[in-house]
Amino acid sequence: MIIERAHTPPSTRPASASRAKYHAIFLAAFALLALVLHAPYFSLPYFWDELGQFVPAGLDILRHGWWVPRSATPNVHPPGVMAYLAAVWKIAGYSIAATRVAMLLAAALALYAAFLLAIEMGRRAPGAPALIVVALLLATPLFYMQAMMAQLDMPAMALTSFALLLFMQRRYAWCAGLCTALVLVKETGAIAPALFGAWLLAREKRWREALYFAAPFIALALWLVALKRQTGFWLGDPGFERYNVGYSLHPVRAAATLARRLYYLFIAEFRWIGSLAIVYALRRTPIFRRPRWAVAGAFFCAHVLLVSLFGGAALERYLLPVFPILYIAMAAALEALPAPLRLPARAALIIGLLSGLFWNPPYPFPYENNLAMIDFIRLQQAAASYLEHNAPRARVATAWPFSIALRRPDNGYVTRRFSVVETTDFHPASVSLAVRTSRPDVLITYARTWEPAWSVLNLRPIAAFLGRFYDYQPQISAAEIERDFGMRSVFRLEHRGQWIEIFRK
Repeated sequence: MIIERAHTPPSTRPASASRAKYHAIFLAAFALLALVLHAPYFSLPYFWDELGQFVPAGLDILRHGWWVPRSATPNVHPPGVMAYLAAVWKIAGYSIAATRVAMLLAAALALYAAFLLAIEMGRRAPGAPALIVVALLLATPLFYMQAMMAQLDMPAMALTSFALLLFMQRRYAWCAGLCTALVLVKETGAIAPALFGAWLLAREKRWREALYFAAPFIALALWLVALKRQTGFWLGDPGFERYNVGYSLHPVRAAATLARRLYYLFIAEFRWIGSLAIVYALRRTPIFRRPRWAVAGAFFCAHVLLVSLFGGAALERYLLPVFPILYIAMAAALEALPAPLRLPARAALIIGLLSGLFWNPPYPFPYENNLAMIDFIRLQQAAASYLEHNAPRARVATAWPFSIALRRPDNGYVTRRFSVVETTDFHPASVSLAVRTSRPDVLITYARTWEPAWSVLNLRPIAAFLGRFYDYQPQISAAEIERDFGMRSVFRLEHRGQWIEIFRK
């Protein structure tokens, strides 16, 4: 004990050990919470971009050492997350459950990072806003669904929050290192080191520290050079480049995407309650006038603008890196409300967010935003099971991504490969081309777009706008399939507004 005390000054190591202990406890608690809340879905088959892009790219690294994927269309996305999954599979063996657990651990890190960032930004703020931020994230349908998915945005959220925390703590070298990891997870993460470097140059004249933030761009440049050498294209694929750059930069589409981003962040899923609280706090309190809020606000605006201008699909998951900032602001603003309003406002916001898990809006939305994704997967599982039992050797025509699900048993839908004719959508012309040229035995259609009977797509001006700028067309009907191709429906399953149908000759 005498030796131990001599080498352990009471003002340093015990305090540091205590802090490490509490950090470990919180991180373990967040991991346990994420795992328990998602336990029913550990064996859930992959969905959309998981089975079409990220899982096959990870398997290419695991099985062949191919950093530029060949089992999926190569694109600009760096291989960070896929390498992480390959490492997990190398240790635990490949399985869907291993994939889900690996991503949930990344989501636990994202929760932990948001918690620490909330503590840092909420210093001297009343109440316990950091715990409220964690509660808001856990109640958010988008966070809940993305937490278990093998995609890039949840890890990008974790690294972005940690980078913001380190920047606010003036630990610039560590921040630059983390930003390097960030851009190797998702290329749009480059907006963070660009902002940090510009901030240090313009606001603080700290040239040496600003240069640290060149490292992420060097790392990203090396990846792009490797991609160009392997594929001949800087973004990996000309179709990907057209859709995610040229297509999305159309002025009408860019403006519509920005409006959609702002609506989702500040109004949808009862977030309007938090937005009203922010407006109130801006007028009544000085909490948002500190420099750290300026940094966070600048990143928030820059990221939202970036993902509004680039990315043809305009998926809401691209917004995940700014959700911690949004919820930290809302949590601080809710604390600034008059005492009688605080608890009701918090409760209404959390209940409203939770309701979004189960309630589908009256307009098209990505199924991965809430539990509609589970309905989608279960329907496709049922159709795949029907095929295996009733038409195991059939040649099947269907649209991506179900076509990938039927081709690759790794994805959890089938136990053997099917011969598949793929179409990108269910427009009548696309289906006709696939059927007439390939003559499949079976045609499978399903609800690729959320179109319930009460959808806003029934309004002619909206349908016309989407048709003109987004190539929207109603899907081919069962009557048209029977009339034009001589096929009849042998299986149809519906659930909560979605459906899948199998036609045979």
